[in-house]
Amino acid sequence: MGWKGWTALIFSIWLIVASLIPGIVGSKGANLADFLIVGIVLLVAGIFMLGTSKVGGWIELLLGIWLIIAAFIPAITGSKGAAITNGIVVGILGLIFAFFDRRRA
Repeated sequence: MGWKGWTALIFSIWLIVASLIPGIVGSKGANLADFLIVGIVLLVAGIFMLGTSKVGGWIELLLGIWLIIAAFIPAITGSKGAAITNGIVVGILGLIFAFFDRRRA
């Protein structure tokens, strides 16, 4: 059980919780769905990362890239500052941890 898997699980729980906080997602259904779907997929990836599979690291890498890209799409974020910041911060942290997960032997 690696710490990278646990951090992915923490990020996934945060994204699921953040999708339910009105101050972050606002009234845009696309943003709520984005954080909720990415959170659930990241939860599955975190479970893979707890084992020896490298699939979780690749999934986390792709989701981190998606969160950063989605933060700059107004139709998804609704130009809500909290949603943009949340997407960028969690996306960058996801990229960092995916890098460490893919490097392990």
